[in-house]
Amino acid sequence: QVQLVESGGGLVQPGGSLRLSCAASGVIFGIYTMGWYRQALGKPRELVAVIGGGGRTNYADSVKGRFTISRDNAKDTLYLQMNNLKPEDTAVYYCNGQYFPNNYWGQGTQVTVSS
Repeated sequence: QVQLVESGGGLVQPGGSLRLSCAASGVIFGIYTMGWYRQALGKPRELVAVIGGGGRTNYADSVKGRFTISRDNAKDTLYLQMNNLKPEDTAVYYCNGQYFPNNYWGQGTQVTVSS
């Protein structure tokens, strides 16, 4: 049974930092393209960052220079380091794993940026 379990969300002030984690089980983690998506209230889900099995990364323009995606294949874990957070980063953040034809999602973790 495949599971992606996110953790690390919470309430943070503008300018603060959070680190999200996604623990994977039931998959050969190292071959999967892993990503973080987010969905703000009333808006569609959007890509935040993605990392391939070989480590190549891609970021949404809105988070470039502030967020860093990384993976530890030995621990089957995906990370998202978020710095200089802004109120517009407030959303539910979802972990995603893809290896054709499989596409898996975590349950999401809430990130709220507010003073």
